[in-house]
Formats: sequence, structure tokens, C-alpha cells
Amino acid sequence: MSPKLNSFIGGPPSRGTPQRPQPLPRYAWMARYSPPFPCVRWLGYWFTRNLASSAHFSKRLGLAQGAFATVKRLSPPGSGLSPHVAHRLAISVLLPTLLYGADLMVPSRGMLKKMDVDWRQVQRWVSNCFRSTPIPILAAESCIPPLSAIVPYKRRMAALRLVCAAPTVNPGAGRLCPTFPSLLKYRAPDAHRELCTRLPPNVMPLSWKTNRPHSKVRSHLPVHELANLARPILGTLSSAPLARADLLPEAPSLPPHDTMTSAYRALKGQTRLLLLEEWRRLAPPPPYYTFSFSLTPHPFMGLGKFIAGRIHQMRAQNSYLAAHPSWSRVDEPKHCPRCGEEKETFSHAILRCQSTSYHRKSLVKGLSDVGPDSPLWSDKQLLLALAGFIRATGTNSPPDMFPSLPPSPAAMVFPSSAPNISKGLFSSSPPRSV
Repeated sequence: MSPKLNSFIGGPPSRGTPQRPQPLPRYAWMARYSPPFPCVRWLGYWFTRNLASSAHFSKRLGLAQGAFATVKRLSPPGSGLSPHVAHRLAISVLLPTLLYGADLMVPSRGMLKKMDVDWRQVQRWVSNCFRSTPIPILAAESCIPPLSAIVPYKRRMAALRLVCAAPTVNPGAGRLCPTFPSLLKYRAPDAHRELCTRLPPNVMPLSWKTNRPHSKVRSHLPVHELANLARPILGTLSSAPLARADLLPEAPSLPPHDTMTSAYRALKGQTRLLLLEEWRRLAPPPPYYTFSFSLTPHPFMGLGKFIAGRIHQMRAQNSYLAAHPSWSRVDEPKHCPRCGEEKETFSHAILRCQSTSYHRKSLVKGLSDVGPDSPLWSDKQLLLALAGFIRATGTNSPPDMFPSLPPSPAAMVFPSSAPNISKGLFSSSPPRSV
């Protein structure tokens, strides 16, 4: 019997006839062909089933890489925007893109290493330093701390904003622990923390008075973690000041507004000091680097990128100067190729080289020191004079750009025949007799 006749009379189909799949309901079709998403996006946060932060920060890392690929075209190596503007772009555009959500979610150690690789490229782009520059010096010259110090700083600032907000206005502040020292004792009536206890992944309560345990098995509610971070910042204060008391609809008996504002600013300054201390502890520079760390751009970073980059390299002691270490000049002599008197260090090239004495007397006459305590790094006129001196003498420029010729004998500089005088002065080959 033919397959068509069997299908017409409703008999069993033959072995060679393909069976038509039965139509599934819509929910079954969605469950079969569209499995549940591993990540869910909400307000820019990427949540997973186990509340891990790697999925979120991997998305942020991809967005930051795309943003940096666009921004760095504005300032290619040696030209474009000044390092000061590049620093502002890095802090105001790239850092928020990369660390969005770091107030509540902490990146894992492996993810932080991946993010550090791209963050060092941003530091190198700002400072125009070489790839062989040590990583701690690279961060110090670009005035951009490493991510291992920035992430705790962002969490402390988020904790400070939370505990210094009015509980009647901020929903997070209204769900703080009732015993937390706030000026306003109001708490939200729906703050049922006991319902979140022992939920996966092992959520446990955390008191704001005690130190957080270092156990990797336990996890805590974000509001508990932020309140615990704010405890060492408040120090000896009896209560957290209100940052914006003027937003309250009804002004209760509170301290003066100026007093609370100044106290809040002092707490923010203390948080920045903690950032600098953690920066020095996590990324200490080599002993030969004596310049201090700063969160604000150096004044000379407002110069052109080519000149500012030369200064960055000489301060980092990783430049074209002969005395500075380099993997490509291991066996070359360290003495100054221009005068040959001593090693070509930063101070020798700027202050003592005899071959540039004429430009030194006319441009940087009042400069006597280039160390970290020198007034050079805060005086605008001295910085402009230093930039003119570097531009005129070609200090710390690539050798192929400004070749340093060996000293010529007197017979070459003052030949006996007059027609060869100009050729002997401006060419690298000895004059030939006619």
C-alpha cells in the first residue's frame, strides 16, 4: 500500500515515511528552543543565578575596551591631546565604564587581573611612557591608581554616601540596622533582613560594629557590607552627618547645616587619604623613584604630549638618556654622549651638561634642582622654560631624530682650505681636499 493511501485512511505510516512533528504549545516551544538566559540585565547590572560578579565585569570590560579604542585616537603617541586632558578622559569616561557596579559587586581576583591589563594600557596612554617602565612608576606618573586600590575606594565612597543620607529620603539608608548611629532614627517598615538569612549562596547577617570575617563561604547583604565599611571611616564621630539635610521636608532638631557639610567633606578627604595609603601599600615603587603619589595631574601634564612625555620618561628613569636602564642598551656606555664627563642622568642632562650650557643660561637660568622637592614641579614659568630647553636641545629625544656626533678634530673644524669650511661644520663626513 502506498504511503499516501495509508496517510489518507489513517493507517499506520510505512517505515519510509517521515513523521511530522506534533505542534507544541507556546510555553513548551519557548522552553525547548529558548532556554533560560544565564545572565539577566537590570539597570546596567548583570545578575547570574549564583550572584557571581564575573559575568557583570566581563561585560563592563568589553565596553571599556571599546570606549578606549575610540578615545585613544584623540591622542596618539607623541601628539594629540595633552596628558592632562587624557587623564580627565580616563577618570571621567573610561573608569566609570569599567567599574560601573563596583559599589555593590566586588570583582574576583582573576577578573581583576584581566581588568588590570587594560588599565595599564590607559596609564601608559596618559603618561606616554615606555612598555618597559615598571608598573608602580607607570601608575605614579599617570596619577591613576591601580584598580586594586580604586575598587575599595569606590566602595568606601558608596558606603559614605549611604550612611550620610537621610533615611526618610534614601531607601537604602532607611534599611540600615536600627542600632546604626544615624541622626535620624527612622527605618523602613519593610526591612525584613531575617528573610534573607541562610539563602543561597549562604547569606549571613553582618553587624556594622564588628570586623568582617575573611571566610569565602559566607556572603552578606550589600547594605550590611556598606555599613560595615563605613565604621572605620566615621572613627570617633558619635553619629554620621547628613550630607543633604536641606532635602528633608521637615527639618527636625539637627546640627547646623554648615557643620554637617564640613564634616562630610572631611570624611571624603579621609577616604582619599586611605586610597593613597592603600596605593603605596599595594604598589610600592622602586627605591630609586622618589617622587610622591598624587591623585591630581601634575602641572607639567598640561604641556604638549611630546614634551610632557619626555619629562615623564626622565622622571621614571626609563628614557633615551644613556644612564637610564633599558633592555636594548645593556652593554652601551652610560656616560653622556655629548660631553662625556659623567653619566647622562636626568639632572646631568638638564643642569650640568656642558654642550647645552648656552641654552641653559638663556632658558633655565634660575633652575638648580630637578628632584621631588624642587619648585620646578609647581612653578608654571619654570615648567615652560624647561619645555623650551628640552625642545631646543633635543634632550631625551630618539637618537635617530637628533644624532649626537663625536667631537671633531681641529683639522676638521678649521680646515686650511676655505671652500670646505661649511661642509666640515655641518656634515658628519670629514672634508676632502680639492
